[in-house]
Amino acid sequence: MSNLLEKKFKDPKITADGYDRAFIEAKKIKTLWFNTGTLCNIECKNCYIESSPKNDRLNYLTIDEVKSFIDEAIDKNLGTDEIGFTGGEPFMNKDILKMIDYSLSKNFKVLVLTNAMKPMLNKTKEFVKFNHPNLTIRVSIDHYEKTKHEKIRGKNTYDVMMQGLKWLNENNFNYTLATRLLWNEKEEDLRKNFGAFIKDNNLRLNTNSSQQLVTFAEMNEKIDTPEITTSCWNILKKDPNDIMCSWSRMIVKKKNSKYPSVIACTLLPYDDEFDLGQTLRNSLKKIYLNHKHCSKFCVLGGSSCS
Repeated sequence: MSNLLEKKFKDPKITADGYDRAFIEAKKIKTLWFNTGTLCNIECKNCYIESSPKNDRLNYLTIDEVKSFIDEAIDKNLGTDEIGFTGGEPFMNKDILKMIDYSLSKNFKVLVLTNAMKPMLNKTKEFVKFNHPNLTIRVSIDHYEKTKHEKIRGKNTYDVMMQGLKWLNENNFNYTLATRLLWNEKEEDLRKNFGAFIKDNNLRLNTNSSQQLVTFAEMNEKIDTPEITTSCWNILKKDPNDIMCSWSRMIVKKKNSKYPSVIACTLLPYDDEFDLGQTLRNSLKKIYLNHKHCSKFCVLGGSSCS
């Protein structure tokens, strides 16, 4: 049994027990993600991208680099209607407001993932001018209770996050929340308790909405998960066109690289197997689901970063 476990997620096209590995074949790029850089003001436990104040494995993208990919998406008619910014902490990138502005000027929906802490709060005088119906800010909150949130994010993180969240609320930004399913709490109860949290803090969210309160399956590469075969689509009653890499790509700039790369998945920024080159057009190719995150997060967890 242990020998089989060691062979899992090794061969790109064949599973450890000899079956054809499932794959995705993208026809469009509905959501174009930009990882603005892996540096972050805090270091969370089990961060899938290992963001921290020291992790610079992905360099800061520049506004010109972001523009070039947005322009390609438009020029090549790739079906893009949403631009997403993630990190690290996007508000640590000095060009983030320019990136948001350019995306909005091209009539895209824009989604920014943030911890809503000091990097964002330090930009509020400028940022308030960017409030727009097409802009949504998604705030990460690992639990509605301060103690549990800080167990993941560290001491003195909850109150600052709440300051940022309330600023977004008071200034009438579109905002949502993202949380993780890691507390052995049924999702129904989690949403109900988040509802009480929203009411207590006079926020404007419907926590029964999967878009306004996004829940993510916990990702831990040390925990075993099944490999996904071509026959799994029918067994699981899943449509491969619903899986994130069938309609999204992420742009990163790896440390010591001269040019940014197009990555198949927001969850796998460092894995060369999922590096699809330097153009969006050429990234529309088969993606074999050869990683635990493909199974745990996307197929079995039904999660999506968008």
